[in-house]
Amino acid sequence: MTSMPEVRLDGDTSQHTEQVIVGVDTHKDTHVAAVITLVGVPVASRAFPATAAGYRRLLTWASSLGAVRRAGVEGTGSYGAGLTGYLRREGIAVVEVNRPDRAARRRRGKTDPVDAEAAARAVLDGRATVTPKTADGPVEMLRMFRLARASAVKSRTQATNQLRAVLVGADPALREAVSGLTGAALVRACASLPAAQPRNVATATAYTLRCLAQRIGQLTTQARDLQRQITAVINTHAPQLLHRRGVGPDSAAALLIAAGDNPDRLHSDASFAALCGVSPIQASSGKTTRHRLNRGGDRQANAALYRIAFTRLRCDPRTRSYLARRTTQGKTRREAIRCIKRYLAREIYRLLQPLTPQAGTTPRAG
Repeated sequence: MTSMPEVRLDGDTSQHTEQVIVGVDTHKDTHVAAVITLVGVPVASRAFPATAAGYRRLLTWASSLGAVRRAGVEGTGSYGAGLTGYLRREGIAVVEVNRPDRAARRRRGKTDPVDAEAAARAVLDGRATVTPKTADGPVEMLRMFRLARASAVKSRTQATNQLRAVLVGADPALREAVSGLTGAALVRACASLPAAQPRNVATATAYTLRCLAQRIGQLTTQARDLQRQITAVINTHAPQLLHRRGVGPDSAAALLIAAGDNPDRLHSDASFAALCGVSPIQASSGKTTRHRLNRGGDRQANAALYRIAFTRLRCDPRTRSYLARRTTQGKTRREAIRCIKRYLAREIYRLLQPLTPQAGTTPRAG
């Protein structure tokens, strides 16, 4: 491998012993790191391969320029995940950094060293304060299972729509043979069609229907197995969520994924509400004092809180009573439901303990 270029911004820094801050602009194959001092003086920048050896070289290089205690890393949940884990294991406090704002990019231009330095400055001036998720425990397992299940369900829906579209133009005899069948019965009937070699349009149609039906069956099996895995992880590590009214495995998984494997990074229920996009945002000006809807945050977690709220509105008298009281006070039904979601975020936050296997719990069926 050819050596990575190094850019030194203020001459020889081999004698630096003071504390420094590292900023990293992450990419798929390379990471560009920049080092600045605690007074904001740029020291040097250099590119490293995005490999285990590259991570070690990056930290060794940065440590030769000063004492490294903090690092700002872009993309801690994607390209920077490996580097984030390595730095944490080495005792470095990692802060998640968003990309530089567009106004700053227009003023300074766009290069990887510039972005890396901007990441370090975001840590220095306090603009970047978010502790990234560790992604090394049961919640990361849930995220992967849920990702695969969502893909299986989406592909199954697509295959089902294709099967029905093929049936519309199928031979009348074949169409009448499965007439009246829906859902699983239709899939079973199509999967049992003869596996004859296609010779004409009619046999090609039957062959296609059989392939699509078999695919639907396989995807259904995968989705059910992944759902069992999701439920098992939650029953083992966070059964307290499933004991709450309206919280099923899917909603619990979405909320746990939003919080991460280190929910202690969320300092209050307000921070968790903001993370889920259910905290109202100040939009006041002059003599006008008002709040607007928060359209940010984790939308999967937001949808989970919405599902829990509607479930409780159907079967929880206290929630129905609260909705009636707030609408009597002048709020619309939609505004009252937003208030319910905010209270739910507070309730869920109190249940988000460090995820360790729970002994003596009774598993709940998925």
